[in-house]
Amino acid sequence: MAHYAFLDDNNIVVEVITGIDETETIEGLDTETWYGNFRGQVCKRTSYNNNIRKNYAGIGYTYDATRDAFIAPKPYNSWILDEATCRWQAPTPKPTEEGKYYSWDEATTSWIEAPIV
Repeated sequence: MAHYAFLDDNNIVVEVITGIDETETIEGLDTETWYGNFRGQVCKRTSYNNNIRKNYAGIGYTYDATRDAFIAPKPYNSWILDEATCRWQAPTPKPTEEGKYYSWDEATTSWIEAPIV
């Protein structure tokens, strides 16, 4: 069993399905090609374990062909893409004080302590 992401014309993931194992072929075609032809959309395999294409594809993610990676929507304007993982990172590291929780404040571009409710 493998997972496949279907892309729109802007390389945005619109659907993710479970399909046959990627080592199998259908009518002599690799699975990405066959699923893509069947649906009339670009199809890319994705992995829960992030073994390929950096991140598991989700609806709204972008497929970046240059990086061969799925990239989540940017959560905040100030965040920066980590090229090694293709994941968004805050411009400053999140504090790790035990027993405290923090949330990102885009207005001040800093972490603020979140109240425990």
